[in-house]
Amino acid sequence: MADVHRHGPERTAAPGRQQGRLAIVLALAAGYMLAEAIGGYLTGSLALFADAGHMLTDVIALSLGLFAVRLAQRSATPQRTYGYHRTEILVALTQGALLVGVALLLFVEAIERLGARHEILAGPMLAIAIGGLAVNLAGLALLAGGRANDLNVRGAWLHVLSDALGSAGAITAALLVLAFGWTWADPLASIAIAVLIVRSSWSLLREAVAVLMEWAPEHVDVEAIHRELAGVPNVIAVHDLHVWTIASGMVALSGHVVVAEERERGKLLQEMSDLLHERFGIDHATLQIETEDFREPGGVCFP
Repeated sequence: MADVHRHGPERTAAPGRQQGRLAIVLALAAGYMLAEAIGGYLTGSLALFADAGHMLTDVIALSLGLFAVRLAQRSATPQRTYGYHRTEILVALTQGALLVGVALLLFVEAIERLGARHEILAGPMLAIAIGGLAVNLAGLALLAGGRANDLNVRGAWLHVLSDALGSAGAITAALLVLAFGWTWADPLASIAIAVLIVRSSWSLLREAVAVLMEWAPEHVDVEAIHRELAGVPNVIAVHDLHVWTIASGMVALSGHVVVAEERERGKLLQEMSDLLHERFGIDHATLQIETEDFREPGGVCFP
């Protein structure tokens, strides 16, 4: 068995930079969460309270994200051979669950408010909501660079995005109250915010569960990998092929390669390593080379 491992750039992309960005967005979210909570109380706006409650989940999620970034920098140990990289997946799962929980609470409260009339100070509500939108847009800009390759950062970005949508909903509700006196627009905006939150959290939950279940990443065609490896000269079969994600940007592969006759293993491994890297972007692979008469002692065989 041989380990075919390249040190790809995706996990070395300045975790300190991500940590700094998360810290700045955390400070912005915590500060404006208090402003919106006070504003919601003073103006009687459920939409502002909804946005403040969602910002509270932002603060929790961003705090967890910072914790995950710091923990992921710890070195692997003999017992924790992959280190702490998968902490980010656990945090992403927690972030998604928090988003769904907040959405359900907002939905229930908004339904109750639709049947009752409440006085709303639309002018102050509008000013506070505009400030919240500005804070969220700044947070989105700060986190945009790291969301493509880091599920943890993407979870934080989705939190801020759904919060920005919440601020936009509060602005719309305030304008409708100011222009037409439609106080029902406030709880209706909260329902819209709740729906958007659930929609944004679904993909995050699905991807986090897929990583924890060790399913192959969606962008990787496992059948194509099987065909390509089986097509390498002198290879007659490939079995027990597994592809999974350790953490964002860390795709791993293991498999058994049956060869017709002994061949210089270094060259064969190099050829398969280059193939996996160039065609599929996989840099961490463990391949066991076998001859036709090799038989493993028991165990479960996967295709």
